[in-house]
Amino acid sequence: MQVIDLEKEIISEFEMFDNWMEKYEYLIELGKDLPLISSTLKIDENIIKGCQSKVWLHAEFEKDLVSFYADSEAIITKGIIALLIRVLNNQTPENILDAKLNFINEIGLTNHLSPTRANGLLEMVKQMKAYAYSLMIKNNLNE
Repeated sequence: MQVIDLEKEIISEFEMFDNWMEKYEYLIELGKDLPLISSTLKIDENIIKGCQSKVWLHAEFEKDLVSFYADSEAIITKGIIALLIRVLNNQTPENILDAKLNFINEIGLTNHLSPTRANGLLEMVKQMKAYAYSLMIKNNLNE
């Protein structure tokens, strides 16, 4: 599925809720559904710097697609990374780098996060795009 289609799907889902308490509850549910990350990946080098709570993010490259694995100690943060993974997982590095991620503003997420959580969201996006870039470069060198 294309990034833009996944974004539209998420926007549509969030439009079903009347208020932000319901949206937060949905975000928490998304975090609970995030597949467990291996404990071997919960290492310091996988921690996203700039997040209020610990967020581990790992990426792998297989068959020209990037797969992301993540976890967080905080339930809201875990829901946020789950949303990002839903959109960017199993995409080509080029698609990840080109993704505008407009859904974040469309659903009003940045307006309803504390400044430290909003900064953490930005750091998550930056790290996911950095992984995509480095995997793309590495793959091009190996060709």
